[in-house]
Amino acid sequence: MSYVEVPGAKVPIRMWADPATVDPGALQQLQNVSTLPWIKGLAVMPDVHYGKGATVGSVIAMQGAVCPAAVGVDIGCGMSAVKTSLTANDLPGDLSRLRSKIEQAIPVGRGMHDEPVDPGRLHGFGTAGWEDFWGRFDGVADAVKFREGRAVKQMGTLGSGNHFVELCVDMSDSVWLMLHSGSRNIGKELADHHIGVAQGLSHNQNLVDRDLAVFIAETPQMAAYRNDLFWAQEYAKYNRTIMMALFKDVIRKEFKKAKPMFDPEISAHHNYISEERYDGMDLLVTRKGAIRAGSGEYGIIPGSMGTGSYIVKGLGNAASFNSASHGAGRKMSRNAAKKRFSTRDLEEQTRGVECRKDSGVVDEIPGAYKPIEQVIDQQRDLVEVVAKLKQVVCVKG
Repeated sequence: MSYVEVPGAKVPIRMWADPATVDPGALQQLQNVSTLPWIKGLAVMPDVHYGKGATVGSVIAMQGAVCPAAVGVDIGCGMSAVKTSLTANDLPGDLSRLRSKIEQAIPVGRGMHDEPVDPGRLHGFGTAGWEDFWGRFDGVADAVKFREGRAVKQMGTLGSGNHFVELCVDMSDSVWLMLHSGSRNIGKELADHHIGVAQGLSHNQNLVDRDLAVFIAETPQMAAYRNDLFWAQEYAKYNRTIMMALFKDVIRKEFKKAKPMFDPEISAHHNYISEERYDGMDLLVTRKGAIRAGSGEYGIIPGSMGTGSYIVKGLGNAASFNSASHGAGRKMSRNAAKKRFSTRDLEEQTRGVECRKDSGVVDEIPGAYKPIEQVIDQQRDLVEVVAKLKQVVCVKG
């Protein structure tokens, strides 16, 4: 489908979804965002749903201002995927050992490494820029610096919620490695700190929603936020790169005889800000639960833990600010999912996937998400499908 334009907004709201199927609360959030004086347009993805301040699954283009809550608290959260030389025939019938080895290599939940990961010891990891990156940690907000030890030890860890590590097979029986994570606790603390600062500024006192507080260009507060934001986005990218290197090491050891090789990594943020130019204007484009899908750019659109995912290539649709969805998108809250579904439902909906099937991940059950095939179909003018993946191992936080 192409987009529909939401009526009654002060700026164009282009939606790649049927407005009648979108939660009223999310629709109201979109209208709220459109009232900001600096807004130049919104693009709404088919996985749109209610979020904090701004909806998840929205692309917000602003001039001379940025809203930190519209980035989200998991700054730089995103996906990475790698195609391997392995095929489905190389996989053992029992995948429980492989899941265990992945969980041993990559801490999940609130876990962290006992000692910081030394990237110099990781096979194929490029260390250029690593020391400079950590050197810039001294320049982030003083309010979070005391977490330095934790930030270092959480580098290369998964986290919880909807974060995951998966082994997948595509329609040609090729094996893929895929993972989803972000900037861990340090990104959240930086986001919370700056959201609080923004809410205290005088120009934000009469907003329709205090969570839409913004920083304005050429102010000290904006400069501080941009510094910390871009550092956290880089942290998130490094975090995924290190986890993927650890994942590859597991695969090399477990499939030593097959001598696995790996294609170049595909990596894409879906909670971040980018400086881009549209209609002759320099804009700050916030993607909260959306990926960049410029012409020819590769992206990853995952489904839920029992369905599948898609590798896509962007079509460069300027109407969407060169964007596409970041996943299937929730159709019910975590609490609602826990009330509606049982562990038996989880077992049934993840049949054939080696994964946790306990009460701790019922809120991530496929039934709590929109159908990924429908989400893909609604953005055929934004991306083309390169590969469809089906997970056979899923490690959740």
